[in-house]
Order: sequence, then C-alpha cells, then structure tokens
Amino acid sequence: MASPPPPSAAAPAAAANPSRNPRRKPKPKPKAAAPSALNPNWAQLQSKLPRPAATLLGKRKHRPDPSPPPAPTEPATPAAAVGAAEVEVKLEPTSDDTSLTKAVAVDCEMVGVGTGGSKSALGRVTLVNSWGNVVYDEYVRPVERIVDYRTHISGIRPKHMNKAKDFWVVQKDVAELIKGRILVGHALHHDLKVLLLSHPKKDIRDTSEYEIFRREGKRISLKDLTAQVLHAKIQQNEHCPIEDARAAMFIYNKHKKAWEKNMKEQFRFRKKLKKRGKKKSAEGSGNDPNVPTVLL
Repeated sequence: MASPPPPSAAAPAAAANPSRNPRRKPKPKPKAAAPSALNPNWAQLQSKLPRPAATLLGKRKHRPDPSPPPAPTEPATPAAAVGAAEVEVKLEPTSDDTSLTKAVAVDCEMVGVGTGGSKSALGRVTLVNSWGNVVYDEYVRPVERIVDYRTHISGIRPKHMNKAKDFWVVQKDVAELIKGRILVGHALHHDLKVLLLSHPKKDIRDTSEYEIFRREGKRISLKDLTAQVLHAKIQQNEHCPIEDARAAMFIYNKHKKAWEKNMKEQFRFRKKLKKRGKKKSAEGSGNDPNVPTVLL
C-alpha cells in the first residue's frame, strides 16, 4: 500500500495563519446604528425640517436649469452698404447727344396775370430729348402784364424778362419742335393750355394719366412719382423746368416698352369700336356702307 505524500511547506503556514485560509468566509461588518438609535431627538428634528419639492427627476437632487446660451448676434451691416442705400440719384443726361429725338419732354413754368395774378400765363418753357439733354429753353414775355411772378414755385424773377422772347415767337418754335413727335410730360393739359397748342392724342405720353402710376385712381404728383420710380428728389424749393422735363422723360423711358404696347392695344380697340359704330349706323339707315349715297 502506497504511503500518503508528505505535507507541503504551505500547509504549516496556512495552519499557522488561519485568517489567510481562502476557504474561510470573512466576518460580516457590523451595521451602522440608525440615527434615531444614536440620537433619540433626530427623528423629531427631521420631521420639523422642510422637505424639498418633488421634481420630475425623482430621488435625484434638483438642479437648476442652466441659463440658455446667448442668441447669436447678426453681423453688422457694412457702412458702405448703408451709405449706398441712402445715396440720392441725380437726374443727369445719359448722353451728350443734343439732337431732336422721336420723343421729347416738355415742362412749363407759369406766372400770374390778370386781376390779382389769378390767371396763369407762360413764363418759361423747356424741351429735352430722350437722353435728357435740353433742346429748347426760353423765358417768355406774356401778352398780358405780369402781376405775380410766383417765384417761390416758378423760379422766375423780373430780371429774366430782360432777355425773354415774345409769346408768339416761342409758341411757333415749340409747335415746330413737337410736330410729329411723341410728347412726354406730367399733366400735359396744363402745358398745352398755356402754350395755346394741341397735340394728337395718340402721341401724348402723360405720366399723370398712365394707369400704373395712379394711386387708387388718383393722380400722383411728379415729385412723388419721381421719388417712387427713379428714387430721385426734385422740386425741393423752386421748380426747375429742365429737371421736371428730364424726370418725366426718364420715367417714360423706364416703362417705354410696356407703355407703347398698351397704347397700340388701346387705339386698335378704339378703331374697331368706330368701325362697328359706322356699320350699325349704316344698317339702321338701310344703306350699304360700301356704296356711296347719291343726293338728288
């Protein structure tokens, strides 16, 4: 029978130090005494302390919401961009060409004649071409004696009459210049009235009458219309007929294509209405419109 193996050297060490025995369970630590056991007044004190308000976080400690991040600031507008928006447009000629063009713009300044200067008479007339260049500009000596120069509006003074031309001379000059041309202006019926002239309706382009320039069916002043369409200021103090005529021409040029198309459609429609009217009148009389009527 085989003899058992001799005990190893570790066995005596384990026997000598039983705490290092791996098979031995550690002793449980004594539980801490409850606060009430340590201090009998703790329970009473705890009941008097304020309890924290209930939160959505349950038993977790209430933490204040962090402050929201600052809103992003918009980038500052460059000074150059601000200045560009405030720059006023100056009404200057767009070419050096001073020749007569197919369209010319007219503006007249009036003076007061008659009793109390209540009647308007021509005091100055200006014509500009499509480029805004002056083709005619003359002070006018009215037929009647001037009672009120209306300087605060017209800009006309007594000294201007020293080199003024007689009304009939100026009227003839203007009639020759506008003949067969498109006449542009603002409230042209006033200008033609003081000139004692008429012009074919199909050749009139009045910026006060064009539908798209009206506000709720009412006419807009040339000053407001120029600011609206051209972003320019006119008539700040005394009126300048060169500036006013140029403004009317530039407004017309800006809307020329649509305006001319509209005018053609209007006159084509009116022409059809006239033909229908003639045909109906001929049918009502029992005569053939194509056969001339013989008077006996």
